Amino acid sequence: MRTPKVKTKWRPPLALIVYAVLLAVMALPTLIIVWFRAMESTSARLAPSEIGALVVVLGLTLAVAYVLTRAVTAPINALIVRTDEIARGGKTAIRPLKSYGTQEIATLSQSFLDLAGKLVDRTEYVRSFAAHVSHELKSPLTAIRGAAELLRDDDAGQPMSQAQRLRFLGNIIADAERLDTLLLRLRELAHAELPIAKGQMSVEGIVSILRQRFPALDVAIDGNTQLTFALPTEAAGIVFANLAENALQHGAVRLTLAATASDQKVTLLVRDDGSGISDANRGQIFQPFFSTRREHGGTGMGLDIVRTMLGAYGGTIKLNDSIGGTEFEVAIPIAHSMK
Repeated sequence: MRTPKVKTKWRPPLALIVYAVLLAVMALPTLIIVWFRAMESTSARLAPSEIGALVVVLGLTLAVAYVLTRAVTAPINALIVRTDEIARGGKTAIRPLKSYGTQEIATLSQSFLDLAGKLVDRTEYVRSFAAHVSHELKSPLTAIRGAAELLRDDDAGQPMSQAQRLRFLGNIIADAERLDTLLLRLRELAHAELPIAKGQMSVEGIVSILRQRFPALDVAIDGNTQLTFALPTEAAGIVFANLAENALQHGAVRLTLAATASDQKVTLLVRDDGSGISDANRGQIFQPFFSTRREHGGTGMGLDIVRTMLGAYGGTIKLNDSIGGTEFEVAIPIAHSMK
């Protein structure tokens, strides 16, 4: 999308408008004095009191001009300069102004800095994400190409055995499935980054979806099954299916959802009885492409997708301490119908 451009035409600067208004205010008492002296026509000279009044008006006008310059025009000009610095220098240029002048300009500046920080973070994330995706796609593609070349160049004089041929074909199929899984995760991530649909889902509905999609898991529920949270059906399916799939991959046979509601949020504790997460990996599990099961087809994108999807709808996820297995705490805004 092309950035819309402001139509180029002459516009008075803020300082010009401020000073013009002040000069008009200053001219008012001067005109009043001139008018009354013209009406009286007693003397062409100004009385000392009149001169004093004009001096006071001039002083007050200059004082107001100074205050407006310091409080309004200078901070706005500084914010414009800072915008150009951020456009050229990136994150290092995101720093507070020396002076904000008014509460409204301070609020505007803070909103601008927050937006600039998010945009720079997003740029860095996209750059890092693109590098990771390129690497993840390159590995299976290289393996598929190598296996295909070996099959193509099979020597007719010393042909490879049937077992070797099946092994190479199996490698091609496995890598193709890995690519398919990776592309599915990328589609889910794109859906998480740009949430469009609105809707709601009940805890009972999530349990029903998980029992249908993961028959190998014994899905149980504690708490209020009728709680409804503001997450569309498709998004909720992606979030909790990824958590259930992780549980299965770590040897879980039972998954429990404990639901409570407070502070306009529905909190779900998602517990499994699998092998758990080691202390060394706890700080990395939400990083894109971090996986302890890469050799078994893991993409390392599941939990990053879960966090991104929840964040897009105002929710959060964190890993709780647990004895045996794994426990995630998922908090999602309560549905409007429940408020």
